[in-house]
Amino acid sequence: MTELITDALAWVQARGVGALADKMGIEFTEFTIERAVATMPVEGNTQPRNLLHGGAYVVLGESLGSMAANLHAGMDRFALGIEISASHSRSATSGFVTGVCTPIHLGRTLTTHEIVISDDQGRRCSTVRITNLIKDAR
Repeated sequence: MTELITDALAWVQARGVGALADKMGIEFTEFTIERAVATMPVEGNTQPRNLLHGGAYVVLGESLGSMAANLHAGMDRFALGIEISASHSRSATSGFVTGVCTPIHLGRTLTTHEIVISDDQGRRCSTVRITNLIKDAR
C-alpha cells in the first residue's frame, strides 16, 4: 500500500536532493504534486564569462522534475529520469534563479514536467522539460 506523504516540503528537505544539488546551493521552497519551486545562486555556478552555466539550469530543472516525479510515484515506487531537454533564452549574471516545476503528464509509469527558470527580475532564462520512468521499489 502506498504511504501518503502529508508534508511534501518537509519530506523533500529531510530526504535531501543529492550531493550535486547541495553543492550548487539548490533549496526547495515549495513542493506539491501540482507545483514545486526551488532557488539556486548564480554565484559559484557560472561559466568563464560569468554567466550562469547552461548545465546549472539543467541540474536545477532535473532536481525539481525528478523530485516531483518521485512525490507522484509514492513511497513504494521511485522515478528515474529518462529524457531531459533545455532551451536557454537569457543569461543570469547575479543573484538567484528560481525554478517553477509543473506537471505536463502524471501517469502510472511516466511523468513529464516543465520547469521554467527565471532570474530575480522575473525574466525567463531557461525552460527545461524532463520525462521520468516510474518503477516499483524492490
